[in-house]
Amino acid sequence: MTGNKYMKRALELARQAFDNDEVPIGAVVVDNTTGEIISEAYNLSQHSLCATAHAEMLAINEACQKLAANRLRGMDLYVTLEPCTMCAGAISFSRIENLYFGAYDEKGGAVENGVKFYEASTCHHKPNIFGGIMEKECSEILKKFFKKKRT
Repeated sequence: MTGNKYMKRALELARQAFDNDEVPIGAVVVDNTTGEIISEAYNLSQHSLCATAHAEMLAINEACQKLAANRLRGMDLYVTLEPCTMCAGAISFSRIENLYFGAYDEKGGAVENGVKFYEASTCHHKPNIFGGIMEKECSEILKKFFKKKRT
């Protein structure tokens, strides 16, 4: 599987979130040695009534449970939107090796925008970062979702 295939899967998950009236963000944790998808999730903040139920948080938690580990060394995370500060922190603490994201988030992102979490001197681990993967597709679903909410 190529990287785009993992992002395509994350986008499929984002579509599921959209269909369930959740902010359409999907995330996939992949073992970068075997290529196996370890976990996947989409946002569930609205339905779970939990502010921390972001796709990244759910996928990281599931991967930790599945692997019986609190560190995800050798794992990659594919997510359709640039992570927020909370998710960037979880990515750091879980020791994700590579972060791949689709759309940039000028307002809420914390990787290339906003607080730039990984540039802080207090950050213990910085993943390798690759942004803009399938950016157009990842951005379009979010725009469609919020346009629908405004009408």
